[in-house]
Amino acid sequence: MSKQRIAIICGGISSEHEISCISAGGVLKGLDKNKYDALIIGITKGGRWVLLPLDYPLEIIDGKLPHVDENAPSIVADIQGFSHGGKALQIDCVFPVLHGPYGEDGTIQGMLEIANLAYVGSGVLASAAAMDKSFAKTIFKAADIATADGIVVTSSSRSLEIDDLAFPVFVKPARGGSSRGTHKVKSLQELSPAIKDAFAYDHKVMIEQAVVGREIECAVLEINGVVQASLVGEIVIDSKFEFYDFEAKYLDGATSVRIPAEIPEIAAEAIRAKAIAAFKALGCSGLARCDFFYTDGGEIFINEINTMPGFTGTSVYPKLWQSSGVAFTELITALIETALKRTNSVLAN
Repeated sequence: MSKQRIAIICGGISSEHEISCISAGGVLKGLDKNKYDALIIGITKGGRWVLLPLDYPLEIIDGKLPHVDENAPSIVADIQGFSHGGKALQIDCVFPVLHGPYGEDGTIQGMLEIANLAYVGSGVLASAAAMDKSFAKTIFKAADIATADGIVVTSSSRSLEIDDLAFPVFVKPARGGSSRGTHKVKSLQELSPAIKDAFAYDHKVMIEQAVVGREIECAVLEINGVVQASLVGEIVIDSKFEFYDFEAKYLDGATSVRIPAEIPEIAAEAIRAKAIAAFKALGCSGLARCDFFYTDGGEIFINEINTMPGFTGTSVYPKLWQSSGVAFTELITALIETALKRTNSVLAN
């Protein structure tokens, strides 16, 4: 029986280019080589689609983040699929480990739909809605899942009304990721610079009331058509960090996840149920990581849902499933098998 060929796509033109490369390295390592052959497709920061060798460095080396080489051999990516040197690349399934805009927001999902290629993760609409946190919050509220109070401002906004919010607040790009452009603001003087920086990542910015609580995460996985939730974990951050920012997540090594989270079992079960409810409310497929706040008063607020969470060595999503009894290779296989059933397609073909 011939092996199926899995195309792992990484890089991209978003600010999460480097993290995507590290995630691709993780997926490649976790791929069951007895079942699948791998192909690595990179998207350079300049937007070129290229073919990368299987031994391409996709990890942090000497503190330097990886990136897709602009000079790598070009491929053609269009609505016919992928080709190199005039010859079609035979691909059974795409694993688009692309984080942020142009990868996790429904854009590449739409392209893969038109090319009639199976792909891991959520479809066009769910990807787009989850990526735009302002839209996702509206959907969560409709599903009776509590969110933090806040407002949305755009680069064309002429005034700012934050009278209903009290400092500290969080300022973040509506469609960003990995906490880039996100700031914890403690005073009015800090607000304008934070908004300006957030606008560097998106012309739509959210200002949210800070929730005083523990950061709890839950991983969702679709196996054989059944949506399941992992054990919940608590993000434990070194006290020198104000919040779970980019450096705390990837570069410093000062962040860990405590699995299971040391919260009451009834709260853990409620969070697991809300994670599945959020997943279904958005119409997600395959996988998602749901981030929550749990307050000392026992309140639960959803922060966001990530439809293509990281697969790096420090990523929470695979750690949660490993602690829940699903090994990394088993996890990758389940995602590919779900993708091949095309449950994320508009036509379910």
